[in-house]
Amino acid sequence: MLRRLTLTFAVVATFGCYHGSPAAPASSVESDVGSSSTATASTRAANLTEFAGPHKLISQHLPNPVQVHAKVISGGLPQGEAAFQELKDLNIKTIISVDGMRPNVEMARKYGLRYVHLPHGYDGIPEQRAKELAKAVRELEGPIYIHCHHGKHRSPVAASVACVSAGFIPAHQGMQILKIAGTSPNYRGLFASAQTAHPLDIALLEELQVEFPESAPVPPMAEAMVAIGHAYEHLKLIEEAGWKTPPTHPDIVPVHEVLMLREHFTEMLRTEEVRQQPEKFRQWLQESEIAALKLEDDLKKFGADTEQAYPPEALSTRTAQIGQNCMNCHQAYRDVPLNEK
Repeated sequence: MLRRLTLTFAVVATFGCYHGSPAAPASSVESDVGSSSTATASTRAANLTEFAGPHKLISQHLPNPVQVHAKVISGGLPQGEAAFQELKDLNIKTIISVDGMRPNVEMARKYGLRYVHLPHGYDGIPEQRAKELAKAVRELEGPIYIHCHHGKHRSPVAASVACVSAGFIPAHQGMQILKIAGTSPNYRGLFASAQTAHPLDIALLEELQVEFPESAPVPPMAEAMVAIGHAYEHLKLIEEAGWKTPPTHPDIVPVHEVLMLREHFTEMLRTEEVRQQPEKFRQWLQESEIAALKLEDDLKKFGADTEQAYPPEALSTRTAQIGQNCMNCHQAYRDVPLNEK
């Protein structure tokens, strides 16, 4: 029974929802890098070969970029033409995604970039994946951009582990990278991976056979988790816009977005995979489905009532409930370190 649950929630850990990250203490997210070590937009590409230690980069379109090594930058998901153009301007040759969602391979090809998909979870980086990441930064064409969704947790840890394991940076520098990126120490598995990373035997890395796929297979349950994460992020944008279409995202229709979120919960609850999960897991999903259904009804009434100037508090209350259920699920299953499973 324990082995089945471990295997099941390894999927959730790897591809789970993106929202609800544990809040880190202020001291853990402050960068210790001053302006002297922060590259400007016009000099970043030229300075990649003049590495003087991990530091933040200034970017218009790439979330939370951190230069980890002369050949490696960690950051968040590149979205849209502008982000891929910025990667090209940085002279990036290879993009490595450690995120669960399918990489935008087509966009990368358009800009002459290679995508490699090596996902891992919030519970830490398995030994085999660490070796593959180390081999990737050593042998794939660089500079290399390693990303997760927000660029704060999985990707800086992946870049740190890869560069330490490949012998690019000293082990003590790995933890500095997490501090610069703002990685939350509440992700104990990720921190454990960074803390225990060590240089690997180069001969063994050279012998290691890795295919480096453009896009790794995503299990149905994992795909649903990714979709829920994106829908919830849109829901928070809608909330910030007063439960209207966000000015910066005219493509988001509030009622439709809530409908899609509710459908994701409903479809997951119909699957045999979810029916085999622990009762608490199913309970959180069911509660979120009910909250999303009520939120959908309340939002329709608010949109139809032309005399109601302000949205009812119930909208935010139901949204908070969904977020809390996801947080509870993450803490119970997704974020548990690998060595505790």
